[in-house]
Amino acid sequence: MKSEKIGIGPGQRAPAFEKRVKRRIVARPMAFFAATNPGLEELCLAELQALSLVGPEGTATEGGILFNGRLHDGFLANLCLGTANRVLMRISTFGASNFHTLEKKMAAIPWELYLRPGQPRRFDVAAHHSRLYHGTAVSDRCERAILDRLSNTGQDPEPQESAVGQRIFIRVVDDQFTVSLDSSGESLYRRGLKSRVTAAPLRETVAAALLSLAGYSPAEALVDPLCGSGSFSLEAAMRAHNIPAGWFREFAFFGWPAFALTRRRWKHLKDTLAARIVKTAPSAIFATDIDPAACKSLEENAAACGLLATIAVANRDFFELSPRQLGVAPGLLVANPPFGRRIGSRNQSDAFFKLLCNRLKTVWHGWRVALVVPRKGLLKQIPFPITAREIRHGGLRLFLTTGRVAR
Repeated sequence: MKSEKIGIGPGQRAPAFEKRVKRRIVARPMAFFAATNPGLEELCLAELQALSLVGPEGTATEGGILFNGRLHDGFLANLCLGTANRVLMRISTFGASNFHTLEKKMAAIPWELYLRPGQPRRFDVAAHHSRLYHGTAVSDRCERAILDRLSNTGQDPEPQESAVGQRIFIRVVDDQFTVSLDSSGESLYRRGLKSRVTAAPLRETVAAALLSLAGYSPAEALVDPLCGSGSFSLEAAMRAHNIPAGWFREFAFFGWPAFALTRRRWKHLKDTLAARIVKTAPSAIFATDIDPAACKSLEENAAACGLLATIAVANRDFFELSPRQLGVAPGLLVANPPFGRRIGSRNQSDAFFKLLCNRLKTVWHGWRVALVVPRKGLLKQIPFPITAREIRHGGLRLFLTTGRVAR
């Protein structure tokens, strides 16, 4: 293998460097943290357990799940988790109550094993009950320590603007530092499916969570009557075809020196999952929207990833749509009504929600219904028994509700 493929410094021999990477990163168990929206931790834990990355004794913490595994287990989590926002790999923990100690501890981390030469760094710092609480100052000292380390190990320390950056998360609680690498890159809700989106699109992680809470099965009909750019429909279609959530995207770990030494493992993982993909799905997924531009966006996005044959898209007004027109047995209806923030006003949103609930009660008898509800006060408008789960989403409190309209 040529040395430039894994980004070693000019003073290091390739075999020796590769041996260090294998010994320190590839061969060792690593600690990972799957970060998710508060309120979705149990769902994310269930996904990790289904992947055999966490045992039945595993527990969730606020904002995510900590799990241990080999490097390729982190790859699998990125590829398959539907409700996680990102997967962090923890590389160091230490105590520091002054900047001198911080720089010393950061410089002791073997950054040359984690970063390519010239790779820009971006720091995400959060400090609580710490003497070192100023995020910019902490970032500056960490960057300086990394520059010193890379200079001393023969790497080009200066970041290059053209290189893909690496996000480094630093969490400080009571002067205890936890340093992690972001293995995901863009947030995992970006599935790589949508080249076109509508206003105020629902994040795919939330769509995946609601489908799970509703117990969606590809064997039943799914109706997405306010589809927008199609988060629910695309997520359901991927499940129907057994396509992993991250199948169509790239990840930050592609740029790690260790990835160059684990490409065969990555190919084996992808080949194994590819063999499980169902080419012809039995699902009946109906996506409608009153906005023709939204329907066009969904059609183009679905066609680009080979899912258009699974999703029937139509420009229809929900208040003129009935299950009789679809000709299917009662299944699952999912909807994300306008919040009244980026689309319309709050009063308009509340009035629309009331009309939506009345339409469901009047027409959709026997159907299970899953709704994203933007305000707690609207829950009492739902005219059938529901189960509601509160989550945090971009600074908002949302309620994911599931229930069934009486026959």
